Amino acid sequence: MASLVEQAWAALESVTDPEIPVVSLRELGILRSIEAAGEGLEVVITPTYSGCPAMGQIEDDVAACLARAGIPARVLTRLAPAWTTDWMSPSARAKLHAYGIAPPHPVAPRAPAGAQAAPQVVHFMRTAPAPVACPRWGSSHTRETSRFGSTACKALYQCLDCREPFDYFKPY
Repeated sequence: MASLVEQAWAALESVTDPEIPVVSLRELGILRSIEAAGEGLEVVITPTYSGCPAMGQIEDDVAACLARAGIPARVLTRLAPAWTTDWMSPSARAKLHAYGIAPPHPVAPRAPAGAQAAPQVVHFMRTAPAPVACPRWGSSHTRETSRFGSTACKALYQCLDCREPFDYFKPY
């Protein structure tokens, strides 16, 4: 018989992001942990960024899913460590691409939790970002048209070959 934690993970596989319904919270890395706590479970979620307007809905969806499965749990939102697009699974990246959203490029490595990060040097002359490929056409002949797309975690791009606009999930 599966443990209550295993049952919760299985139940939550079906809970998708309310803004991108083709990917699950687990695939996006928003669903951080599930642990036994007292009479039930403690489920930890982390927003894609601290002002994400979907977090209330995500918390409600997680709680409702577990309640339907008869699993007692409380849902906690934790901001640290900060979410990174590197927490996305390969399947999430593939699903984003198939849905018409360019998946994020990898981000620079972060210091492990509890480790002291090296001092950051700020450069005012930045190198050009890596080209973003059009998810429909595959062309890297694209341009950013707006730093913010359909949601704040995405930027709006245009493919200069097929001329279609598309979202790019910004790396964090």
